[in-house]
Amino acid sequence: MGFGDLKSSSGLRVLNEFLADKSYIEGYVPSQADIAVYEALSGAPPADLFHALRWYNHIRSYEKQKASLPGVKKPLGKYGPVNIEDTTDSASKNAKEDDDDDIDLFGSDDEEESEDSKRIREERLAQYESKKSKKPALIAKSSILLDVKPWDDETDMAKLEECVRSIHMDGLVWGASKLVPVGYGIKKLQIQCVVEDDKVGTDVLEEKITAFEDFVQSMDVAAFNKI
Repeated sequence: MGFGDLKSSSGLRVLNEFLADKSYIEGYVPSQADIAVYEALSGAPPADLFHALRWYNHIRSYEKQKASLPGVKKPLGKYGPVNIEDTTDSASKNAKEDDDDDIDLFGSDDEEESEDSKRIREERLAQYESKKSKKPALIAKSSILLDVKPWDDETDMAKLEECVRSIHMDGLVWGASKLVPVGYGIKKLQIQCVVEDDKVGTDVLEEKITAFEDFVQSMDVAAFNKI
């Protein structure tokens, strides 16, 4: 398992394809698996790899609480597609060894050539970014089905739903809902919503919904699908 070399464009493309139908590296909530992969990257993925960039920006928001995320951080070879081997660490090691071998104590013309190569590369990147900026950006969206549970059978479910729908955020659209029996006369609110992945996460929804503590006992994600 792995993503190849996550510090290379090919490794980032593997990551982007892997996240095309997933919000996280493992499971349905951010975990140490996401932190392990996030920390292996050299920086934010390019804008054309929008699945990887959306995930990167989301995980970056957990920078201060990353130690408290669930799970145990494992080697990079424990994550990703099963048919690809992780080469991130080995690539870095080989690069360092090559750098050590290439030290020229007496100087050479290579430095001057590398400056020309760098200039050409930067010019090509600028041309590429200019062309890419003219294309309309694709907006990644997800359809989420939430289970919102009340405290007991005496909870005013109409008021509970009113509270949930009162949550307004850029990139959030509420959909259909229904009450589903859970036992002992208690019913839970099952409500659909569509979110823009870069703007709204399940953690934010849970925080805002459970803030109505007079009505809401808990919130769970019943279904999560990419659109």
